Formats: sequence, structure tokens, C-alpha cells
Amino acid sequence: MIIVKTAEEIELMRESALIVSKTLGMLAEEVKPGVTTLYLDTMAETFIRDHGAVPGFLGLYDFPNSLCMSPNAQVVHGIPNDTPLEEGDIISIDCGALKNDFYGDHAYTFEVGEVAPETKKLLQATKESLYVGIRELKIGNRVGDVGYAIQKYTEDRGYGVVRELVGHGLGRKMHEDPEMPNYGKRGRGKKFVEGMVVAIEPMINLGTRRIKQLNDGWTILTADGKPSAHFEHNVAIVDGKPQLLSTFKYVYEALGIQSDEEEEFLQKKLQQ
Repeated sequence: MIIVKTAEEIELMRESALIVSKTLGMLAEEVKPGVTTLYLDTMAETFIRDHGAVPGFLGLYDFPNSLCMSPNAQVVHGIPNDTPLEEGDIISIDCGALKNDFYGDHAYTFEVGEVAPETKKLLQATKESLYVGIRELKIGNRVGDVGYAIQKYTEDRGYGVVRELVGHGLGRKMHEDPEMPNYGKRGRGKKFVEGMVVAIEPMINLGTRRIKQLNDGWTILTADGKPSAHFEHNVAIVDGKPQLLSTFKYVYEALGIQSDEEEEFLQKKLQQ
């Protein structure tokens, strides 16, 4: 059952989402060769708590840390450890925060130093597919419209779309209805309604779409060992259209990136 949010609840969710956005922005300055993912995890937990929230992932389904840290061929759900990042790595950082009884949850895949050109293209296409999908989150469409848009955009470029892991509704629980696959058929699935809030999160592989799981019970890897990218936003349907609750602007400020990719999905009052 889709749990519709009031305007007031959406604003509370924006607060939670922005704490995650600011956490990712803080981490952007720290992602570099020689840094361990466990160090980044500790920094994130402190930052989230200092901003009046609690880590959304810590203890959720017994997950042991505050961040899911997934380098290179790891797709999602990687557990932070003491292995230093190396030049040329990529690292997906998925972060959650709980404040005012509502969750924020989104992700960004960072480059560690200079990465291979084909990997850089994978990251760019995955991030672009996120916005292609968000554009379909509007009244009159269904879940399959978002999935189809992401799948077509990435498969047309030769990438593999993970099937077993999907986006989701978001609210007082980390995972609510509806599931939001990154593949599908137009016109299929649940209808979108005013006040929905979802996490849209393409997980796209450089090679095969197939995956496997490590014995730790969490870490998901590509079956062929090639890199995987993961980008995620929290989005509400407001006045029939998609509106971002999360933002990558703090990441971009830290990395010196200029982008207008979010402009069409912002609150109107923020655009003036």
C-alpha cells in the first residue's frame, strides 16, 4: 500500500534527505587514495548525529555500519573496512538518516583520483539515467514508466541493469511501497499519486547485469568483476510533478563541479 505524505510530512522528509545530502558533500572532500571506508563511515556517523539525526542504516536489518560502501565491482551493501582506497577506484556511498521519524536515503558514486575512461562514462550514464527516470515520476504514469526509461537509457549504451535490487517508497520506514525497479514496461505497475515519496536508484554495471553475494550476507558484486555505479535521489510528487528532496549540490560544491541537472526538479520558490 502506498503511504501518501502530507505537505508538512514532505517538508520533514526534505530535512532528513538534506542531512544525507550534506553528509555526502562532507565525504566528497575526504574520498581520496589512502583513506579507508571505515574512517569515512565514522566521520559520517558523527556528522549525522551532530545534525540532530541518527544514522538510518546502522542496525537496520542488523547492518553493522552507518554507510554502505561499495567500491569498484561491488554494486551495493558493501561493509566499511580498513582497506585503503586506491587511485583509480570508484566508491558508491549510500547513506541514510532518520530525523523527525522520517528517513532520508540516497547515494553517490565517487571517483578516487583519476579513473579509467570507460568507468567515467559508466558513472556519467548512470547519473544521467537517474534524471531520465525521475522525469517520468508524475501523475498519469506508472512504476513501469520510470523503470523503462532507466533501462532503455542505459542498455542503449551497452550497460547491464541490475534486476534483483530496486528503488522503493520512503517515509517513516526505510522501505515502503512501491518497489521502483530500474527496468520495466511502459504503462505497467502501480499508478503514481500526489504526495508519493520514493527513492529512485539506478544500479548499472559496466558488463553483465548478473550479480552475486559475498558470504558476509550483505555485499553484492557484479558476476563478471567489472565496475558498477549507483546514484540515488529522494523524490516527491508535488502538484503532479517530481520534486527533489535530496540534492547533489553539496557534493558538487566540494568537487568544484558546475551542473544545472537538478533545476527542473526543484521547488519553485528555490528557483526564484
